[in-house]
Amino acid sequence: MKPVEPIQTVELFPPLSRELLIVLNGLNKNDWARPTACSQWSVKDVAAHLLGGSLGRLSDRDEQPPQAMKNDLSFKELVRLIDQENEAWVQAARRISPSLLSEFMDITDMALDMYFKTLAMEGPARTPVSWAGEIESSNWMDIAREYTEKWLHQQHIREAVGRPLLTSRKWLFPVLDTFMRALPYTYRNTEAPEGTSMAVHIEGEAGGDWCLICQEGRWQLYSGSEPNSSTRVVMDQNLAWRLFTKAITPQVARVQVQIEGNQRLGERILPMVSIMA
Repeated sequence: MKPVEPIQTVELFPPLSRELLIVLNGLNKNDWARPTACSQWSVKDVAAHLLGGSLGRLSDRDEQPPQAMKNDLSFKELVRLIDQENEAWVQAARRISPSLLSEFMDITDMALDMYFKTLAMEGPARTPVSWAGEIESSNWMDIAREYTEKWLHQQHIREAVGRPLLTSRKWLFPVLDTFMRALPYTYRNTEAPEGTSMAVHIEGEAGGDWCLICQEGRWQLYSGSEPNSSTRVVMDQNLAWRLFTKAITPQVARVQVQIEGNQRLGERILPMVSIMA
């Protein structure tokens, strides 16, 4: 067991983009219109949302001022603003043809890769990762958050058109490792005696072990297992990423999650959310 380390995802963006473009370039007109798990968005809408995300990042590169002072907003207000901006962009992007949308994505993804490689990974990110409770984030964490966003929405597209999901360790472990950074924030109001620990084991090729320990009144996250933990939570990798992105409810997930020891402590992980939602 050791303190969690920075997550390196920069090199994953080009191959992840290629995987998506292979899928998109093989779709027919009906495929682009298929509904997805993203509320009222079609496959084309989700692709447009991914394009919008890349454009937003590149605008950050060019120091484009944000539309609102995000630091002055509560978490709920920030989520509402992001949702409004996302919907406005998707609505506007419906005028773009599927083939042109794919071309734009290819261009912006290459530019985004170049931009990320210019950043100092330990330097301060422009936007903190709010769902992890961070007031200031390092670039590596912000980039990892962006990786999870692009990975997740690609899975939504793949599910909608019947393509295999990218759930091998190469793709999914960095997602899960990033999602687990929300654990200390999720448990911030959970009181426990000093030294209390909870082990989390995610099963599957892309799974792993993490441990949350109460130290000096705060919960600290470690990677690896702690055999003497008073509580142990076990879940499957595919359940984990769906649970932490609100694709399934905590109530539905509970019957598939094994909790040993302190049930109340273990169940606190179920409502954890590792996206802006």
